[in-house]
Amino acid sequence: MQTIKLRSRGTSVSYLQELLGKLGYQIPVTGYFGDLTDAAVKSFQLKNNLVSDGEVGIKTWTILIEKTKPAVTLGDKFLSEQDLKDFAQKHDLELAAVKAVNEVESSGKGFFVDGRPKILFEGHVFWDQLKKAEIDPTTLSNASNADVLYKKWTKSHYVGGTREYDRMEKAAGLAADPRVRAAALASASWGSYQIMGYHAAKLRYASVQEFVDQMYVHERNQLEAFGRYITEFGCIAALRSKNWAAFAKCYNGSGYAANKYDIKMANAYQKFSN
Repeated sequence: MQTIKLRSRGTSVSYLQELLGKLGYQIPVTGYFGDLTDAAVKSFQLKNNLVSDGEVGIKTWTILIEKTKPAVTLGDKFLSEQDLKDFAQKHDLELAAVKAVNEVESSGKGFFVDGRPKILFEGHVFWDQLKKAEIDPTTLSNASNADVLYKKWTKSHYVGGTREYDRMEKAAGLAADPRVRAAALASASWGSYQIMGYHAAKLRYASVQEFVDQMYVHERNQLEAFGRYITEFGCIAALRSKNWAAFAKCYNGSGYAANKYDIKMANAYQKFSN
């Protein structure tokens, strides 16, 4: 885990605040390591015979995770039948269609075993996001960070699982400029439906950080983002009419047929209809 302290920002801070909240500390999950978080960390360190310096390094992370394992039940963050019913009603969709899409388009579950949302970091997107933030990516690019900042897509740098957070945090730390961190968060796909962070503004989140914070909360928050996505990009009409090919093309892109997304959803819909 990344070492963080007073005035740190990002997803590691959000995760820290979530863990401290599970232990009874009354601090909001903001993604910013402010005075309240600093005081809570020092208190936790004192109570657990650690050096009370406010720095959350490997020792503090280890004890925090150990202490919260019994309290953090991933099952409490999973979608329920009622969540899907509520989503169907909200968007005027048939429940069987919602279940079919959820089965095919979700990644199975929205969280890693440590409670953080599933992500996949894309270094070529990071390159583009830096440019959009008016930062020249060539000024940050060198051999030591070629695994997180590159011009063209390649799967050769994927490491999978929670180690994708290491890549994202490495990218976020390439410069102290907050625009670099925001670009890094925007360059990962998040949660059950692997929605890219750079869609945050279009999906009516105040910032990419707010979007990320919501992805930490519950799979229903990830489902909410999915609903915003298919509404914003016009996929929802195809889902209402059960036009699986049109929906798959809208959501998965023109290569949907190679993975038979439309066929898989049609079969799943038939199963849930019965």
